[in-house]
Amino acid sequence: MKVAVLSSNGKVGSLVVDEFLSRGHEVTGFSRSENKSNVKNFIKKDIFDLTKEDLAGYDVVVDAFGVWTEEEFPLFTKVTNHLSEILAGSLAKLLIVGGAGSLYVDSDHKVQLLDTPDFPAEFYPLAKAMTDALAVQRTKNDVDWVFISPAADFVEDGEKTGQYIIAGEVFTVNEKGESIISYADYAAALVDIAESGKYSKERISLLGK
Repeated sequence: MKVAVLSSNGKVGSLVVDEFLSRGHEVTGFSRSENKSNVKNFIKKDIFDLTKEDLAGYDVVVDAFGVWTEEEFPLFTKVTNHLSEILAGSLAKLLIVGGAGSLYVDSDHKVQLLDTPDFPAEFYPLAKAMTDALAVQRTKNDVDWVFISPAADFVEDGEKTGQYIIAGEVFTVNEKGESIISYADYAAALVDIAESGKYSKERISLLGK
């Protein structure tokens, strides 16, 4: 496959790059700063400057955009809006690295994790921003998108086990009662999803076994 990884210098993005490369896919990294990943095909460009022409011909586009300050959090929605606009009508699958706060804790999909009493207050602004981005993404019917939420405990330096569970909209725990996944297992699962071609215009979630 021909793959574009946006924010390829990031912690998740660089692992996604490595995973695609290890499986023989043709990967191009995009970032506004100099290339820091292992990808050889690289385009230095701000994500908001990307055009329809920049992303033409890719089978998969991975949105690994991330920011960590509250004043920047509205950019999550702006990014997904921009990418949906320039990918509208194309055959590319847009895979969005999402968050766990938007997962539902009830089968009726009325209450989301970030609105439960025990949700950490310090993570609420980020979770709310990503939840808002997902809500807007659900309105996009002319792009083939998948929003992929990680487990609640998203472990940056965790090992790659190759073992994971694909769940849906509802917050899920494994047999140990944990909601946890490493960045490395998340990246591997994302590439599995890309290769499978499954899922379209929906949100799914990932957790470790």
